[in-house]
Amino acid sequence: MKTEKDVTIYDIANALGISASTVSRGLKGHPYVKNELKKQIFQKAREMGYQQNKFASNLRQKYTSTLGVIVPRLDSYFMSTVISGMENVANQAGYNLIISQSLESAKKEAAGIFTLFNTRVDGLLVSLSSGTEDLTHFDPFFKKGIPVIFFDRIFEHSQCVSVIINNYKAGYEATSHLISQGYKNIVHIGGSLLRNVYSDRYYGYRQAMEDNRLPVGENSHIITDLSFTGGVQAAATLLQQSPLPDAVFAANDSSAIAVMSEFRKAGIRIPQDVGIVGFNDDPVSRVIEPGLTTIHYPGKEMGEISASTLIKMIKGEQQDVLNTIVLSHSLIIRQSSVKTRSNI
Repeated sequence: MKTEKDVTIYDIANALGISASTVSRGLKGHPYVKNELKKQIFQKAREMGYQQNKFASNLRQKYTSTLGVIVPRLDSYFMSTVISGMENVANQAGYNLIISQSLESAKKEAAGIFTLFNTRVDGLLVSLSSGTEDLTHFDPFFKKGIPVIFFDRIFEHSQCVSVIINNYKAGYEATSHLISQGYKNIVHIGGSLLRNVYSDRYYGYRQAMEDNRLPVGENSHIITDLSFTGGVQAAATLLQQSPLPDAVFAANDSSAIAVMSEFRKAGIRIPQDVGIVGFNDDPVSRVIEPGLTTIHYPGKEMGEISASTLIKMIKGEQQDVLNTIVLSHSLIIRQSSVKTRSNI
């Protein structure tokens, strides 16, 4: 199938009987070109179907007005809110996002970074995969001085800014809340300890247990992929334990809800027999019965601050030397973890 040749500034120049350089200046709104001639140039460009190649123009100016984003998965409420925040800030500043997901694979993450580097993104926003053990695949960005920001799942690096919450403190608070309700045999369901978010939540849990002189045994920590299916499998493991744990602190809401569902199928009452706390404050945590106690994670704010900081770095407007930006979180207490006289 034959396609029409793209219209160029030379075509417009020939049609108007002027130079190509005058057409180029007119399309850019140059003050040396008279307003009447500018109108003629724009009118002729529209008539002929001219499309400005902004990408090529930006490359000549050594920027593309594009930010790369790499996330573990797109199918999570938390990550969708983060990306929403990034898009709001980026679009207002005249930037577009190119989004890639690693699917928790370090190999896929490296391939995505290679593609974004060759696409000449102006900066990179990254939440690391569960399998990433080093940052060597980021070297092309570091060597060229292209700014990189890690958010949520981070890796400390002298050239990078990290945007996080205090996951250690959040894990400590979630566990302390369960302890304050009288729960003692508390199990933690978490993710890969390679990632800061899960290791910090786990060590916060451990510290709260130790501070209250409660035991943390071999069966007190279950590592999963934190999917709903992983939560179902963790629940099956817990149901085999004797005695049954009297509380569960899960590193995300999906796992917490899966455990809650499986326990209720087994005739276990929530929170009378087992208290449950999740993490992220997904919408489903508010509508499930009983309502799920969880940690509110400010995803949209994290996306907005990550994107705005990156754009300032790209433009050379970031005056302060930053390594880590810590956002506020909060414990949202609902019925899944609250013991009262009426439900004991």
